[in-house]
Amino acid sequence: MKKQKTSAIYCRVSKSDESQNPENQLVPLRKFAETLNYKVVKEYIDYASGGSGNRPQFQQMLKEAKQRKFDVILVWALDRFSREGILNTLGYLKALRQTNVGLKSLQESWVDTTDSGMAELLIAIFSWVAEQERRRIIERIHAGLATARATGKILGRPKGVKDKKRRKRSGYLLRWQKEKVLI
Repeated sequence: MKKQKTSAIYCRVSKSDESQNPENQLVPLRKFAETLNYKVVKEYIDYASGGSGNRPQFQQMLKEAKQRKFDVILVWALDRFSREGILNTLGYLKALRQTNVGLKSLQESWVDTTDSGMAELLIAIFSWVAEQERRRIIERIHAGLATARATGKILGRPKGVKDKKRRKRSGYLLRWQKEKVLI
């Protein structure tokens, strides 16, 4: 007899007041789990912004995923899971993948890392998008520097001025002073 797969449900709402009720996500997610023949072993609910991974239930869920307490995490949508940007979301997906825990979204059927081929594809796409974003950031920095130069701004330190703050943090100045005293 085949073992029934287990799932966790993760739900996040931004406000803890009555304007946002997590049951609006939980009820359909429970039905989703039932349709997929998953046994729900735990529900995690956060009342916080998705812009940070410092959410107590989110961290608990990741910890228990590492312990393989369930096979898959069901979410309403990917933005309920994380709004930290591609790199952090990709990091969470990789961590889940390493522990063989999948992620499925009710609203976005393409978010399904339980199929290894799909997981590979999603990670590849997210990695490519992250690389493109990094390139755009570099292009914007270079454009900003070019504009500053064109308007006559002098960039960097004036010639002959040393960055004592950086040198102090590296310990260079302390070593230099000790050597000077010994001489």
